[in-house]
Amino acid sequence: MLLGDLIARFADPLTVDAALAAVDDLALVTRITVRADAAGLSTGAFAAECVAHYADTASDEEWTTLMGQMGRAEDPGIVLMRRALDAGCSEGTGGCTCGGH
Repeated sequence: MLLGDLIARFADPLTVDAALAAVDDLALVTRITVRADAAGLSTGAFAAECVAHYADTASDEEWTTLMGQMGRAEDPGIVLMRRALDAGCSEGTGGCTCGGH
């Protein structure tokens, strides 16, 4: 699957919900769920916005790192999801930069 196709799949909140279940990071999923509630969105819709924001704004260095990790992963979609959520919606950003826009 092409990367663009993979990112497009994350526009579907149901796909994102399934991917969140597979992320295996309860703390990350909890932060996303709390922020989604605060933004008045479903968790899937909020996470889909985070993935879209990441795809639009990630640096060249970040893309290089992502490609390397995805190339070694059994499930590249989960790698993309985790990096996108960590980059845009981690507690270290001083506030989520995606979702609810």
